[in-house]
Amino acid sequence: MRVLVTGGAGYIGSVLCETLLAEGHEVTVLDNLMYGQQALLHLCAHPAFEFVRGDARDEAALRPLLAKADALIPLAAIVGAPACDADPALARAVNLDALLLLDKLRSPRQLVVFPTTNSGYGTRSGEVHCTEETPLEPISLYGRTKADAEAALLQRPNVVTLRLATVFGVSPRMRLDLLVNDFVHKAVTDGYIVLFEKDFKRNFIHIRDVADGMAHCLRNGERMAGRCYNAGLDEANLSKGELAEKIRGHVPSFCILQSAIGSDPDRRNYVVSSQRLREAGFAARRSLDDGIRELIKGCRMLVRGPYANA
Repeated sequence: MRVLVTGGAGYIGSVLCETLLAEGHEVTVLDNLMYGQQALLHLCAHPAFEFVRGDARDEAALRPLLAKADALIPLAAIVGAPACDADPALARAVNLDALLLLDKLRSPRQLVVFPTTNSGYGTRSGEVHCTEETPLEPISLYGRTKADAEAALLQRPNVVTLRLATVFGVSPRMRLDLLVNDFVHKAVTDGYIVLFEKDFKRNFIHIRDVADGMAHCLRNGERMAGRCYNAGLDEANLSKGELAEKIRGHVPSFCILQSAIGSDPDRRNYVVSSQRLREAGFAARRSLDDGIRELIKGCRMLVRGPYANA
């Protein structure tokens, strides 16, 4: 396929593009490089890769690229509650308005694979598994914009949405504001962490499983279209405290402290089932332990830099 990836120079996109090229797709990325990243330089020698510097909100930039595409993966987004809260108008423009523009301009024949977030499930007991039938109750602006974009897209033909668990793993456009990545970095560099809401649970997924899952959606879009799918590791429904202890299994000197002060802006406390995605033929296969080992090596290479979205 000829695949257009908006925001393709970001944390997920820089791994996804590599995966799509390896599967034989032609990949065009539209990205404004707002973080000054150079995460796609290693792909420039690939004859099936093209890069356009531009904004996903710009109709003039989108139209000629859409005309050449068979499938669309809109990754361009202001990601995370802190980044969205820092500039709410920008968050709504990129996370929702740009998606509505893309949908208006595309042909109904073009497949859209849209990644959203399972933080839309909001605060739960941490005991009941959230499925795709669980009502969305997003707490943050980030969660609301992503949930609204998903709802709008699913009213249209040829759309698959993936409700991603908290992503972890190494990427050419590294982020350290994601929970597993952050905890491992603290273990390697600081040697300690201060936890709040240690019993709050989340679901996790490796970044390369995200990329493989999106590639699966491209291959199977005709039968998967019209539905949302939770994408995570069912065996990785862990509390923050359990995650920290798992990391200490790899970094024995890691000191874990607890604090009664602090809260997650998304109030995320839930377990998530990805059974629907497994029934559609895809299951995440990289474990948290795989990711922790990878991140330990990666953190040794990191120098000071903008490894966050806010």
